[in-house]
Amino acid sequence: MSSREWQLRVQDILDAIASTQRLVAGMTFDEFAINEAIVKAVLYNFIIIGEASASISPDIQSSYPDIPWRLMSDMRNVMAHEYFQVNLRLTWGTVQNNLPPLVIQLQNLLE
Repeated sequence: MSSREWQLRVQDILDAIASTQRLVAGMTFDEFAINEAIVKAVLYNFIIIGEASASISPDIQSSYPDIPWRLMSDMRNVMAHEYFQVNLRLTWGTVQNNLPPLVIQLQNLLE
């Protein structure tokens, strides 16, 4: 059982996404890939996203099946435990293509 309410966990996800978007704003993939500090900060934000998503109760998760709860958790596991397999091109694609619609889904959930 989580020590925090699920709404706070969803807000943690939104905050980590916003941080990631600020970090990479205006960057190209090549600029991102060579900036070790930004890469590590983005990976850390993905760990937060995955940890927070895994801490949201199954009841809430099943009520919102369009939100990729499992994918968020799985991505966290790769970044935390299989860090040597992280594909920066895939990570960049996730930041650019998957996080913006996720923000909308999570904001709708909180409303």
